[in-house]
Amino acid sequence: MPYDLGTTARLTAQCRDPGGTPATATTAVVTVTLPDGTTATPAAEETGTPGSYQADYITTVAGRHTVRWAFTGPVHAYTDVLDVRPEQSPAILSMQDARDHLNLKGHRDTGDDDEVRFWNNATTTAVEYFTGPVVVRTVTEDHAVRVVEALTLRHPPALEVLAVDPLLDGGTVYDPERLNLDGPAGIVTRKDGGLIHGPVRCRYRAGRPVVTENISGAARIILQHLWRTQRPSRSGGLPGATDDFSVTEPIPGLGYAIPNRAVQLFGPDNQGPGFA
Repeated sequence: MPYDLGTTARLTAQCRDPGGTPATATTAVVTVTLPDGTTATPAAEETGTPGSYQADYITTVAGRHTVRWAFTGPVHAYTDVLDVRPEQSPAILSMQDARDHLNLKGHRDTGDDDEVRFWNNATTTAVEYFTGPVVVRTVTEDHAVRVVEALTLRHPPALEVLAVDPLLDGGTVYDPERLNLDGPAGIVTRKDGGLIHGPVRCRYRAGRPVVTENISGAARIILQHLWRTQRPSRSGGLPGATDDFSVTEPIPGLGYAIPNRAVQLFGPDNQGPGFA
């Protein structure tokens, strides 16, 4: 289960003897390796059950973490992973919108929320595969160009150029105030008509501050489809096939994961597969 940045992740493991029986260890050490390679060693303690250990780790960096448990007396080890979500939400739909669309709005039991959140985030990735960024984020990318009249950003629509810096010593730093940006196309040019000399590193904001109904509607259809295929007999699943959710044509790179109706809703926002 991914954790939100800044929350406390409770790490658990079980020490076992060579025969596989849970056993109290002489020492228990847990090492968390962060995405940047640094490590942390939160205090580990045995719970009320012999051989069961836990440690509380406060998340400080988004991304994939590795968790390594090492026991002695008996010698045992266990390795796991921990995912931490970024501070900015990666989802197009709010959790409330997602729950409402899956007919979970009247349920007091929130035990499904982690799974709803997972598929909601996966839905955003599927939508942005066609439309480019929807959730506003900062993008950093390198361009190995030498001399060009225009720089084409890879993740339009772009909202604002924040920096264009040289990758080589002695290169030119371009002031964003002196650059033109064609946001929908993601094309950057100089206002004075001059050339851009590379290679350069571009940092810019991309996404859509206003999410139109066709995009949010497509997101709802995709979420419903993914939820239904995973939980056909649970609340929110739709028994049987319907035209709205039928998937009769494979999508390059996604197979049959996206219902036809959702793809049609993208309409003029469809930039072609793989842009996000």
